[in-house]
Amino acid sequence: MIKVSACIVTHNNVKYIEKAVRTLLDSVKTDNIDFRLYVIDNASTDGTVELLIAKFCDRSNFELIENDKNIGFGAAHNQMIEIINGEFKSNYHCVVNPDVEIRDDILDIMVSYMEEEEQSDVVQLSPRICFPETGKDQILGKRNPHFIYLVSSRLRGKKPSWLLSRYAMLDADYSKPFEIWNATGCFMFFRTEAFLRLNGFDERYFMYFEDCDITREMKKLGRVLFFPHAIVYHVWARDSKRDANLKKIHIQSMFKYYLKWRTI
Repeated sequence: MIKVSACIVTHNNVKYIEKAVRTLLDSVKTDNIDFRLYVIDNASTDGTVELLIAKFCDRSNFELIENDKNIGFGAAHNQMIEIINGEFKSNYHCVVNPDVEIRDDILDIMVSYMEEEEQSDVVQLSPRICFPETGKDQILGKRNPHFIYLVSSRLRGKKPSWLLSRYAMLDADYSKPFEIWNATGCFMFFRTEAFLRLNGFDERYFMYFEDCDITREMKKLGRVLFFPHAIVYHVWARDSKRDANLKKIHIQSMFKYYLKWRTI
């Protein structure tokens, strides 16, 4: 039996967390997968913990971990390292945002693909990400986030510019898997062995850019693919455009990324 672990890190996401947890728990349709979902709460004050206890703590494949302060996205996800290398030694590990929705058996689909012999060098899959209301694709970066690409993403209009199109690799054939350099953090599917080799996320990023960073690190270990046969629905609130504190954190993470990789 193949073991799959997943982790959602949440901080004051009571508005979305129930749908994310419920649809993920219900997404496994085969007896070939032993699935366990962990939610790590970063000191929420909006009733998130109380909701999760009331709705899901009777599920045998669900576990809630409570932190007494907000330690950030990557650091919280890295709490899984001891678990997936110990009490639940998973073959594959998912990093999931609290504002996603699963509508199909995508874990079965991704596991089946990764288990194919010719995909043995694939260390990470990035599924197709769509808006929940319309089902349309979200235009997300798939190349390394050079500064000019980020500017084009922030200034996007009704139609993507040629820079944004290049950043998102919109000229690729989206009907089949293809190699990418940057994967969105809203849903990341790793070989656990690779995730452990990297010791998880770089904790210098409190939030933002840790997904770009770990994808770049993963590519040192093997192939990273965009995988259109699995679809995740993501609210994509883009809070850093409206919240001044999150915008500050976003900019700080951007500079940390560029200093680490010595590129702009």
